[in-house]
Amino acid sequence: MTNYTEFLNSKQYLYQSGGIKSNGINPMLYDFQTMLTKWALERGKAAIFADCGLGKTPIQLAWADQITKHTNKPVLILTPLAVSSQTVKEGYKFGIEVSRSKDGQKISKITVTNYESLHNFNPMDFAGVVCDESSILKSFDGIRRGEITDFMRQVQFALLCTATAAPNDYIELGTSSEALGELGYTDMLTRFFVNDQNVIKPMVYRHRGTNFQMITERNKWRFKGHAMEAFWKWVSSWARAMRKPSDFGFNAGDFLLQPFEERHTIITARIPRPGMLFDIPAVGLAEEREVRRRTLTERCEAAVSKVADGKTAVIWCHLNDEGDMLKDMIPDSVQVSGADSDDSKEVKFEAFQSGQVRVLVIKPKIGAFGLNWQHCSHVVYFPSDSYEQYYQAVRRCWRFGQKNPVTVDLIYTDSQERMLNNLLRKSKAADEMFTALNFYMNESLSIARSTYENKTVEVPTWLK
Repeated sequence: MTNYTEFLNSKQYLYQSGGIKSNGINPMLYDFQTMLTKWALERGKAAIFADCGLGKTPIQLAWADQITKHTNKPVLILTPLAVSSQTVKEGYKFGIEVSRSKDGQKISKITVTNYESLHNFNPMDFAGVVCDESSILKSFDGIRRGEITDFMRQVQFALLCTATAAPNDYIELGTSSEALGELGYTDMLTRFFVNDQNVIKPMVYRHRGTNFQMITERNKWRFKGHAMEAFWKWVSSWARAMRKPSDFGFNAGDFLLQPFEERHTIITARIPRPGMLFDIPAVGLAEEREVRRRTLTERCEAAVSKVADGKTAVIWCHLNDEGDMLKDMIPDSVQVSGADSDDSKEVKFEAFQSGQVRVLVIKPKIGAFGLNWQHCSHVVYFPSDSYEQYYQAVRRCWRFGQKNPVTVDLIYTDSQERMLNNLLRKSKAADEMFTALNFYMNESLSIARSTYENKTVEVPTWLK
């Protein structure tokens, strides 16, 4: 059994020193990317919440390159499956040497591996670690998440990068905080929140003429009185959030999103629920799952009709039976399933990205994180209660760098009204979270600039 001393050591972060000054950031980065990279380097351990297509991969590569030059030790970049090879390609594009490894070997100063292979690496061999698509941390079980947090605890420098830090529940920011050695998840809740199971309506906070409506689903945690401003200022001390360059006063330039159209196709079940003359809205998860099963054929037929134009498309489903049926009904499609080996999944991803495959059938939990599919502008999606899965699935295609308008076909039954309303509510909560983050981050930056740019310095008399 672990003794108390070992327990305390496991909770201690071995490196809490500050960061470093940048020395020649890669000139290929955009101005806002350079700003974020320099800030993260000076912070030492930091998080960057930048939207899809804003260049998190070059930012983390430039960050890792500076760390290796400063410490003369390697940096490890952790990515979701299939994003490792994409990261290596980006490294060569930016003139940064990157190698990929799964067995713990360090071939170059910057090594990329999948989260699943982390156990093969020794943290003592690295000066820093990058967690790409770090919002995936909360989806890991406690053992895997603990393994990642423990690894980060033992390195001097750390960087979290993701587009959706907490897409519908800002309490999930505690996962990022804990990984960086800031407040632990429980400590964060204790400091800023109270648990009130009876609060079900949104709480509206007003600060300097600006309203923020904030609510979280998880156990009805809500801010303590006057704690919201302190909370966002605390988050702003270790994180930067950006949805577009203008959030921090930079020119938009090439970072403009193409038009986006969301089309809704509502399916009526051919066979009503047993014991009913006609279908009624589903109540609860069990009934929603039953409706999805009962309308499997109708929904798949609708999805097939949406991609019958011969153009490239990706279909996101959630059930194995959905994926199998869609694969059989679309001759020029490829399905990526959980039964595929990691190598097989990567081959299929590459084939789709290179244009060898016209229609890709996949589940969000398999491939919704990190992949760049700007060559595809048509998304078909079977909705679920997860806003993050929907957001990430759509943003594989609708992202900065996409050249064409993007169409998203949502296919669901007429009894899934509650689920769609839930997605809309979570989408609104995500927008509010980023609004609050940007507000306080820009405010803190303005205060810093005024403090250091406009302050009159008096010279002591004994130096005159």
